[in-house]
Amino acid sequence: MSDLTLLRIGIAVAMALLLGAIIFFGRSQKGARDLRGARGGPGGEGRQEPSLGEQLADSWGKAPAAQGELPLPETPPAAEPGRRPNEEYDKIVALYVAAKAGNLLHGPDIVVAAEKAGLTYGYMGVYHRLVDGRPDAGPIFSVANIIKPGSFDMTKIAELETPALAFFLTLPAPLPALDAWETMEPAAQRMADLLDGVVLDQERNALGRQRVQHIREELRGYDRQHIVPPLGKPARW
Repeated sequence: MSDLTLLRIGIAVAMALLLGAIIFFGRSQKGARDLRGARGGPGGEGRQEPSLGEQLADSWGKAPAAQGELPLPETPPAAEPGRRPNEEYDKIVALYVAAKAGNLLHGPDIVVAAEKAGLTYGYMGVYHRLVDGRPDAGPIFSVANIIKPGSFDMTKIAELETPALAFFLTLPAPLPALDAWETMEPAAQRMADLLDGVVLDQERNALGRQRVQHIREELRGYDRQHIVPPLGKPARW
């Protein structure tokens, strides 16, 4: 099986974790535009909109199960940064950075936030966090658009609007699993702050301390079973 096929399988599994969100976000993108129109601008009157948590609980709870294979981002040249040298994996951890209720994330803002969070645009047309001084080691984690096909088309980035970004790391990573998480989670928080969004866990709930602690314990257990040669920790952002 070719490297490209293995990579597509890996990303398909990662995207499968996000199917429920795609259903919701695909609907909420239209809903956000309708909401802005109904408000009639900053001075518009109307009922108070439900919170993000209320909207997520209502919309995702009623979303039907998705079927079929998700389309994958078109593959840029293999020389671009972010390609995994080893396509084997056995675990995926995901987060979302979502726009607040009634809003969307905009392409130019995403580009600026990604740069400030230390991400590099590259392989598969998505963003990656690379090991400092070792870009050949592959991505610590990657960031995709929640709206299919998942890639960021830089020729149309000024027009891009999306309700959320998907952060995912595939294990084994070039760092120990816990170190990879401790790199991804602050980056997601940083981008959420820059984009005025919120960080959600893999089940699309607000990422709280208890959930973070549970993930850390789970990844400590993973590290006890998988020894990864140290490559040096990346700078915190």
